[in-house]
Amino acid sequence: MTEPSTSPQTVAALYRFTRFDDCKALQGPLQKSCHDNGVRGTLLLAPEGINGTIAGTPEAIAAVLAQIRALPDCADLDVKLSSAATMPFHRMKVRIKREIVTMGQPDIDPRASVGTYVEAQDWNALIADPDTIVIDTRNDYEVAVGTFAGAIDPKTPSFRDFPAWFRAERERLLGAGKPPKVAMFCTGGIRCEKSTAFLMQEGVKEVFHLKGGILKYLETVPEQESRWRGECFVFDQRVTIGHGLAPGTHTLCHACRRPVRAEDLSASGYEEGVSCPACYTERTDEQRASYRERHRQERLAAERGEAHVGAVHSERSDDRSA
Repeated sequence: MTEPSTSPQTVAALYRFTRFDDCKALQGPLQKSCHDNGVRGTLLLAPEGINGTIAGTPEAIAAVLAQIRALPDCADLDVKLSSAATMPFHRMKVRIKREIVTMGQPDIDPRASVGTYVEAQDWNALIADPDTIVIDTRNDYEVAVGTFAGAIDPKTPSFRDFPAWFRAERERLLGAGKPPKVAMFCTGGIRCEKSTAFLMQEGVKEVFHLKGGILKYLETVPEQESRWRGECFVFDQRVTIGHGLAPGTHTLCHACRRPVRAEDLSASGYEEGVSCPACYTERTDEQRASYRERHRQERLAAERGEAHVGAVHSERSDDRSA
């Protein structure tokens, strides 16, 4: 594989719910295609479909997307393209999982039942309706970076916590009278495919979700008309993006993978490559010493112009690009 270019890269966030009977047979050819084209990122395969975010030159991304679209029932693959100044991933991984986004509800099938899609340009009118409640289905560390004005934050650390949260809060959310409309959103749309299917299975009738997710909204809706507040967390080295999909202002804590605000860089508990104010008390002195040595080795490798294996940190793959 050629070394990743330092020139601007095309980033493709993609997913498709479909039926794959043999994920193992798909894994090798996809890995090879990405390798041969110099594409990096993560693709997840599961019996329910494909999900991931990859980056490369425009030509390389087009070649890999063409191969994915040739897979069973993937011609209508949902893809959102953006750009990054340099390659935002360290390596390429094609993984086989139980679910392409982990909710832990085996009976949920977005292909059979899903909420009503709402185009980005129509989203403001829906969420401004007083008879609509708006729920952010993303994780707590994502919501902390930015969300829609007035949206409900479930404060869930993982998407798999969403069903339990909704069941516990259902009466408070929906009330005893005429149920409100429920509008939900996530980063790229995939989590809402499952969350709206889940709510419909729970008997909620009027369920809506933002087609294309926050990424499509930030790309489509002018900032002066936007109801979005803050930035949007993304699962790559860009960390966050803003309106027009422009680069955001956050960095990433390489210990806990949470976004770090600019003002937190001088706060107690922050040490580059080692800890941030959110995770300092969650790690032991031994762990921080290990992270410190890893960070030192990364700096030395960077000075030599080499990639260091320590730069490949664990990812929250259950919630990627979603």
